[in-house]
Amino acid sequence: MRLQKFLSAAGVCSRRAGEKLIAQGRVKVNGETVTAMGIVIDPEKDAVTVDNRPVRLTNKKEYIMLHKPVDVVTTLSDPFGRQTVKALVADVGKRVFPVGRLDLDTSGLLLLTNDGELANRLTHPSFGVEKEYLVRVKGLPAGETLKRLAEGVELEDGLTAPATVRLIKGGTGTSLLSLTLKEGRNRQVRRMLDAVGHPVITLKRVRFAQLTLDGLQPGKWRRLTPAEVKKLKKTVGLLKSFKSKRKT
Repeated sequence: MRLQKFLSAAGVCSRRAGEKLIAQGRVKVNGETVTAMGIVIDPEKDAVTVDNRPVRLTNKKEYIMLHKPVDVVTTLSDPFGRQTVKALVADVGKRVFPVGRLDLDTSGLLLLTNDGELANRLTHPSFGVEKEYLVRVKGLPAGETLKRLAEGVELEDGLTAPATVRLIKGGTGTSLLSLTLKEGRNRQVRRMLDAVGHPVITLKRVRFAQLTLDGLQPGKWRRLTPAEVKKLKKTVGLLKSFKSKRKT
């Protein structure tokens, strides 16, 4: 098994994040630091550590939905001592990692899991998984502005993909929008609204694929139901593997 896939299967992080850990020199195999990609290991014979902590495969998968409050960082540790999402799900009982991220000043629905394959697909832009946000902005976006947001906004890293935009409540001081994206660039919603002249005041993710917060209070979490996990896997083409696992 490739090392980055092992880290993902063990619930340490997604496969792409595992590649970063390897490149940073934080992973050792049999006591030797590994920085090259493509290393193949035997999970039953080789000893793997991350930051000198042993890593082992786990059979039970966890799928967690968290209502992330603002001022909580979407990391498992923070050098500045800020509260992390890891602290909020400490009583899950297993190591889980965030699927994507929400910024410090963004609240809402965040998934955490130790299923690396599902996490990788949910965050990969080729699968186009929808994320819906409620956005309060300064001013009242005109029809042309809403059309521009929907068709694509030119940012420093390129034109954004088509989005779904709806004005929920307009006002001269502030307005409330619903914005649904199928990509996840860094601080994308805020940059899009800045680009059209309506800076974000508050930002909350209310839907990820078919999942909604559905009354989950800020700072609280719950496990996804088997039906919810099945729908997520179907969304990213993992339904066959889901069925085969149930048969074995």
